[in-house]
Amino acid sequence: MPLRSPTLRHHQGMSTFRIRYARPDDVPEIFAMVCELAEYEKARHEVQSSEGLFAEALFCDEPAVWCSILEHHIDDSPPQDDDGWEVAGMAIWFRNFFTWTAKHSIYLDDLYVREQYRGLGYGKALLQHLAQICVERGYPRLDWWVLDWNPAVDFYRRIGAISMDDWTVNRLTGPALERLASGRFDDTGDPEAV
Repeated sequence: MPLRSPTLRHHQGMSTFRIRYARPDDVPEIFAMVCELAEYEKARHEVQSSEGLFAEALFCDEPAVWCSILEHHIDDSPPQDDDGWEVAGMAIWFRNFFTWTAKHSIYLDDLYVREQYRGLGYGKALLQHLAQICVERGYPRLDWWVLDWNPAVDFYRRIGAISMDDWTVNRLTGPALERLASGRFDDTGDPEAV
């Protein structure tokens, strides 16, 4: 699904920011921020992606994932071109589907604001950007996960996000995924469970 490429400009105090869809030349910054986020989450060793893989995923003929880039400019009257803009944060997201509404929604995979730009409202701006996309397209939900120790949890509650504590996240990966795919798995448990 092609996306229009809006550039949203905002002024807050002594800084200006804009949000736009990622371009191919953003891939090194996107990958760097993914690694920075993984480091923050104490999971840098789990990153298996690369700049090349992000370029393929985001800029193929029919992408299934998108990245919104937030750029910061210190000047209240920034130039119309790209001079002086610095990548301050990003949101990597994709469409999911909820059968009970039979509608797409947005799943936010990564929201990240670089440390030197935190406290300026940029995380909120990226969430607002995604909420606007949801409303414009008639998507009824915006979903994301957050680590329970992340200080942003309180902010998410203040904006009205609901913690889905009664749901358990499940994941198959590596050998367990391969065993299930090949039919070699232990299903000797409760036959009524599945």
